Amino acid sequence: MSKIKLLKNTANYHDELTESLKKSKEADLYLRIAMEEYQEDDDAEALLIALRNIAEARGGMPWLARKTHLNRQNLYNVLSKKGNPTLDTFGLILKGLGYRLAIQPEEKRKAG
Repeated sequence: MSKIKLLKNTANYHDELTESLKKSKEADLYLRIAMEEYQEDDDAEALLIALRNIAEARGGMPWLARKTHLNRQNLYNVLSKKGNPTLDTFGLILKGLGYRLAIQPEEKRKAG
């Protein structure tokens, strides 16, 4: 597959993902799965990318910067693959996207 064709297909996938994340139920499930995967493998990259994709679907980084009162460039940095937001920043981002941090007991797996 040529590089141009690969980039075209990838762009289409991202456009379709962004469009689907405009639906609250889709975004909720997407973020829930990203959080569960983070809990399993401690890799924050997918979670940060999920937050960035939801932000893009809801109006982009400029929109999220206005909602959170955070610097737009800082948002790009903390939601990048190498991002490492503080708990305060993570909480502001979640709140800006319409979510909140919650604590619940870990489910025990049944033996058998």
